Amino acid sequence: MNNNLEETYDAVVIGAGHAGCEAALALARMGIETIIFTVSMDSVAMMPCNPNIGGSSKGHLVREIDALGGEMGKNIDKTYIQSKMLNRSKGPAVHSLRAQADKVEYTKQMRITMQNTEHLTLRQAEVAEIIVENIGVSENEYVQANNELSTDNNLSAVKNNSSTGKKIVRGVRTKSGATYYAKAVIICTGVYLNARCIYGDVVNHTGPNGLSAATFLSDSLEKSGIPVRRFKTGTPARIDKRSIDFSKMEEQFGDEDITPFSFTNRAEDIKRDQISCWLTYTNETTHEIIRNNIDRSPLFSGAIEGTGPRYCPSIEDKVMKFADKNRHQVFIEPEGEFTNEMYIGGMSSSLPEDVQYAMYRSVPGLENAKIVRNAYAIEYDCISALMLNHTLEFKDIDGLYSAGQMNGSSGYEEAGAQGLMAGINAGRKIQGKEEIVLDRSQAYIGVLIDDLVTKETREPYRMMTSRAEYRLLLRQDNADLRLTDLGHEIGLISDERYEKFCSKRKLINNEINRLSETMVGANKKIQHFLEEHNSTTLKTAASLADLIKRPELDYICVEEIDNERALIKEEAFYKENISKEVIDQINIEIKYDGYIKRQRMQVDHFKKLEGKRIPKDINYDDVKNLRKEARQKLNEIRPENIGQASRISGVSPADISVLLIYLK
Repeated sequence: MNNNLEETYDAVVIGAGHAGCEAALALARMGIETIIFTVSMDSVAMMPCNPNIGGSSKGHLVREIDALGGEMGKNIDKTYIQSKMLNRSKGPAVHSLRAQADKVEYTKQMRITMQNTEHLTLRQAEVAEIIVENIGVSENEYVQANNELSTDNNLSAVKNNSSTGKKIVRGVRTKSGATYYAKAVIICTGVYLNARCIYGDVVNHTGPNGLSAATFLSDSLEKSGIPVRRFKTGTPARIDKRSIDFSKMEEQFGDEDITPFSFTNRAEDIKRDQISCWLTYTNETTHEIIRNNIDRSPLFSGAIEGTGPRYCPSIEDKVMKFADKNRHQVFIEPEGEFTNEMYIGGMSSSLPEDVQYAMYRSVPGLENAKIVRNAYAIEYDCISALMLNHTLEFKDIDGLYSAGQMNGSSGYEEAGAQGLMAGINAGRKIQGKEEIVLDRSQAYIGVLIDDLVTKETREPYRMMTSRAEYRLLLRQDNADLRLTDLGHEIGLISDERYEKFCSKRKLINNEINRLSETMVGANKKIQHFLEEHNSTTLKTAASLADLIKRPELDYICVEEIDNERALIKEEAFYKENISKEVIDQINIEIKYDGYIKRQRMQVDHFKKLEGKRIPKDINYDDVKNLRKEARQKLNEIRPENIGQASRISGVSPADISVLLIYLK
């Protein structure tokens, strides 16, 4: 195809889903001239499946994205229609914020943000090719390669030999033949690569919501030495709200006290009327319909080749794998404020259309359901993230990054987190600065990326609180305290926001120190106060912090016996910075002080292992007494340190001991 159009940018982002938006915004806000490609402007930050942001562990990711200067938290605060804090009955480590989104408004607001961001260009076009070049090799590599080749071969032959040349990305080429040169390229293609949507015998070669699939890029990746594999996900039907009998369902309300996702927002500034969700259940009739038609499911007939997500199974998967369960939860969730489409959460499926009607209509409240959009499964190409460094750059191709579902993950939040980090690292590489790697003790984002690039993921990866070893330290409420310094250093947190954050942190630390040093005696007033709150009376003096540690007492409660509080409350600094968030931090840090200290000791041990670097040129075949499986895995993944090596599946503690002895 003849097309002489050529343009040059600092960075190219392929795909404008949740990963692509965060990557492109991070780059542009760092002053990197960036172009982002999308198959359709309608797909910018599109939510093709569930109409919500956050949830268990995912809420942690969104608040970390915000603490680093990303956009997802701000965007959902603008566009939520219901907000809820999950797991309130449990400890603060697993509290997770979740918000129902107006899908159309979410996309619209993100697009407005991107179109008004300096240094960022949006372009509707399909990228068909990654331009990768083999470049020069070191003198030693040249000598070795030249010895292996015939004497007639010269340096240029060695450079073009893919086994010895170093690869570097130069840009991309679109389906129309236009060329866009760049110093860095980030692949954020989501579920669009060679996508096909399937229900029953119907196969549509499209991306989600009937948008065009990307059909050329996979071949280009494989030509560049990047093998692809097939994963699968799915979505339930959307049903017309007017055909639902809500009287047979349980109404699910949002929280009265709103918690914003973004640390830049106050609850009172984003408070609005909320829209209810609803809860109903499948039953034996539903399950019988599914069992009787299971042979018509492409998931069980073999028509679907891709591997599906373990933690978000289709309803037919649930019925067949959990035969002892006589019912499953079904959440009826609005897709927006001005639409009648309702999302049928918990009942994703790829069964034929007639079976879908029978199945959904067997559920209480859905007896007269009218389907607006059929449920379907979607298959797509993705890569093994074992090919990536922790920076999300390909190990073998300089300047090429990958983020989101392309890396074998699932979920908007996981994608956004990866996109942000890929954008930050691509930008810092272009700027000649050290790239950023969050470790497992710093952030859920660190856990997510470490799991992807270290552990062999044979199915779509989903973030969960149980994956984080140090989750008491990695709470969603303290994401800003953990990461805002870094976000400011990178250049994504403004000076104004950073000053407010520093004031908040100072107040928290000052109050915790003051409460720890303020003693109260076992006098009549104190004993009476404790008796009134059903708390054990004192035998000796205790600090206010010691009293706050008691389950029945807290920071607000002990104000009655805190003689200094009245004076402090009059100070301008206190008035300006005290908030519910600050009070929560004071309570949590004091109440969980012992557990937090213990976890920090565990982190110290973890850091020691992470600090033991492994030489890049190590030959694991030279390490005697390593098991064969360990050698294979270590040679394949090439861990950067002992900590990462210890987390590789197939590498045992005994192998790590052998490796440590060898390194000494």
